[in-house]
Amino acid sequence: MMKRDFYGYGNSPPDVKWPNNSAVAVSIVVNVEEGAELSLMDGDERNEFIHEINEEIVGNPDLCMASHFSFGTRSGYWRISKVLSDFGIAVTFSCCGRAAERSGWLVKHAVENGHEISCHGWRWEKQSGMDEKQEREIISKTYKTISEKSITPPVGWHTRSASSLNTRRLLIEHGGFLYDSDAYDDDVPYTIESNGQTHVVLPYAFDTNDMRFQNGGGFIHADDFSKYCLAAYDRLLEEGQKFPRMLSIGTHLRIIGKAGRIAALEKLIGEIKKRGGYWFATRREIAEYWREAIGLPLWNAKNR
Repeated sequence: MMKRDFYGYGNSPPDVKWPNNSAVAVSIVVNVEEGAELSLMDGDERNEFIHEINEEIVGNPDLCMASHFSFGTRSGYWRISKVLSDFGIAVTFSCCGRAAERSGWLVKHAVENGHEISCHGWRWEKQSGMDEKQEREIISKTYKTISEKSITPPVGWHTRSASSLNTRRLLIEHGGFLYDSDAYDDDVPYTIESNGQTHVVLPYAFDTNDMRFQNGGGFIHADDFSKYCLAAYDRLLEEGQKFPRMLSIGTHLRIIGKAGRIAALEKLIGEIKKRGGYWFATRREIAEYWREAIGLPLWNAKNR
């Protein structure tokens, strides 16, 4: 059986104070997957079918699916970028390597506006069960491409849903990754030891995530997203008076970027600012701060 940690910090997390004594580190992640979804038109083995319609087209190119994804870069990105700029906050853009390769202008624009670019795999696919050699090549290729497109090498990784048993070890062996977000098991960062290195894990979340606007996800109106995420923030804000807390808010260009949904992001950020107690930060900033707060030395990539 695989060794699993069911206890974590228990009721005694590290005595970490976020900057300015903030109660909650708020991490907004914007996923960039457009152009990295599986598509017969791109020579992939099949078409992706998770989008607004959830209908799989087998054996033929799916122009409907492709168009839904393209909306994210053509329109959704600009709406999201404007909201972030209006509120003056920096976030993490989690980019698939193939998406970054095809929309280098987006990566460049995001970096110029102060945002972090992290890795989200090469294609938008699960890595569970993937051959180790193939996965190692994917990690290296994604890192190299995003480094070229963003100029600053990425330091974070998040696999689409299920990583493999090798993913984290391969990320650490690569040497360029400060953290990964391939976990959903806590409201606070933690570290793991591997190959004599201390690696930061920043848990992600699927509940405070606009993916729930997709069929069967439960969100319909913009307020569904903002109300749920604010409920999470309010509880974390209360708990954060005693313990460090982190809120991960997941968004996607083609989802929250819709005209009928973008107000949810505006309302969410605005209400958090009214409530106070926040530290809006990129995931890199949170991981670096956490290492220092628990007494670890400044992190440097081995291969820089």
